[in-house]
Amino acid sequence: MLRYLNFLLYPFSLLYGLVMWIRNRFYDKGLLTAVEFDLPVIAAGNLSVGGTGKTPHVEYMIRLLKDHLNVATLSRGYNRRTSGYLLADEHSTAADIGDEPMQFHDKFPDIKVCVGEERMLAIPQLLGDEPNTQVILLDDAFQHRSIKPGMNIMITDYSRLFTRDHVVPFGRLREGRAGYQRANCIIVSKCPPDMSRAEKAALEKEINPLPHQRLFFTTLQYGALSDMVTHQPVEIPPSATVLLACGIARPEPLLDELKRRYDQVYLLSFPDHYYYTEKDITKIKKECSDLPGTEKIVITTEKDAVRLHLLKKELAEQNLRMAVIPVEVSFLFGEAELFNNFIFDYISRHLPAPGQ
Repeated sequence: MLRYLNFLLYPFSLLYGLVMWIRNRFYDKGLLTAVEFDLPVIAAGNLSVGGTGKTPHVEYMIRLLKDHLNVATLSRGYNRRTSGYLLADEHSTAADIGDEPMQFHDKFPDIKVCVGEERMLAIPQLLGDEPNTQVILLDDAFQHRSIKPGMNIMITDYSRLFTRDHVVPFGRLREGRAGYQRANCIIVSKCPPDMSRAEKAALEKEINPLPHQRLFFTTLQYGALSDMVTHQPVEIPPSATVLLACGIARPEPLLDELKRRYDQVYLLSFPDHYYYTEKDITKIKKECSDLPGTEKIVITTEKDAVRLHLLKKELAEQNLRMAVIPVEVSFLFGEAELFNNFIFDYISRHLPAPGQ
């Protein structure tokens, strides 16, 4: 029955897809204006609604560039409790700038992190505040057509490729599949680490990148646990009971990873970008206490941790032991250097000469 009800959404998908197609055609024909800037601007985003692993890919580029160039990130600041342009400083919290920008700010204090809904206006403000900026990473800006980035990186989830998806609400695409044509680079994310070259070739054929596009495949790599408060390493035996408490779009890859590490793993899921309350802390504590086993721990993501830090007092009062698991991306088939050179080549060709 649910399947048939789902098909009732298809006409709405067609209507929404048509609206987005007309909007994109207006930009393509110059009827709507897209602004370009005289410095390298790299946009990372996706065609679908959430869950493609965009954040660790942005972090990969931050690590790649930050020791060579003055890097800034610009995000919308989804679900923050402020509005307008903000440049992160030592007083910023996830409530001010959003969880993903706060994660960038915490992990990479040597770069500039800012947010602004109207990114066409935010970039001049950023350059006014930080005139030495040499490259801007636009976070989740694939559909933000009012800016024309020098490079568009589109990320698509291995388990739900854009080639097999549909426009919302029938599917999860924000626009029609043809939107992929704007990308200079397509990354298939969350691939199995042991993906075969035969499957790689099959996916290349299915995606069929255009002559101007590069196609890469990445997998997620989860790191060692650290205490959410002290940031010190946390060692727990495989026999421990783990409660994964998180508010992310797709917790399944992380849940699978924890099940490979530990014998007993349970999930307590919250909505994506969720702001925790004092009652939630109590709930997490009770859920963990009710689990079997003598050694128990709550594990969460880096993105959740920056939101949970807003409740440091409540966490201390509950004496809740929580650990954070980091995640990074790794390029498959030995193509990390190819991607790195692809990025640096673009930047070298668009970096203004000294004195300009």
